[in-house]
Amino acid sequence: MSRASRLLTLMEALRRRRRPVAGATLAEELGVSLRTLYRDIAALQAQGADIAGEAGLGYVLKPGFTLPPLMLTVDEVEALALGALWVGARADSELARAAEGALAKLAAVLPPDRAELVAAPSSLVGPGGPSAQGDAHLKPIRAAIRGERKLALGYVDAAGAKTKRVVWPMAISYFDATLILVAWCETRAAFRHFRVDRIETAEARPERYPRRRRALLADWKAEVARERPFS
Repeated sequence: MSRASRLLTLMEALRRRRRPVAGATLAEELGVSLRTLYRDIAALQAQGADIAGEAGLGYVLKPGFTLPPLMLTVDEVEALALGALWVGARADSELARAAEGALAKLAAVLPPDRAELVAAPSSLVGPGGPSAQGDAHLKPIRAAIRGERKLALGYVDAAGAKTKRVVWPMAISYFDATLILVAWCETRAAFRHFRVDRIETAEARPERYPRRRRALLADWKAEVARERPFS
């Protein structure tokens, strides 16, 4: 591996981690000696990378530092383009517009060979329409998820019964035929899944729910894994 490639790989290794990582761990990951790792860290710092830490304590890339688009590999560009194309074809209108804008920005800052992969990707999204959904409710639902705020729902179940729920929204899950809101339901005191196309009203409440969304998601994933263990 050339030194330039090694520096890019080191930046990516730091970017993936939120907490300080030991120099020995980074050196092993890159296949270099500790002395070389320390020199590479110093070189990146001299070039403007905001890396905190020192030998013996570990290193962390401070929040807010963004990688130049030139660091994207061909496969990374392809993955981003495919994801945006899928969102543009299958997601709701708000995210579809966002995906189109993201692709345009990506193509504008990439070198010509990478930009060509955005204009004419080798991976395409197969036939299929958008999931059944109510676009009007997705904006307040997303706002509640991002703000970790409670959400008041008017919901119609499969039997046609109408209920009022206060939930802690955690995520919107995309399936081929529908969208599912994953939430903690105060009425049931349990995790519940709500079809977005059956939501009649969705109103974000001012109060935040008492637990962090990341912790709720971890508990939900653990519950799903217990109920549907992999064979």
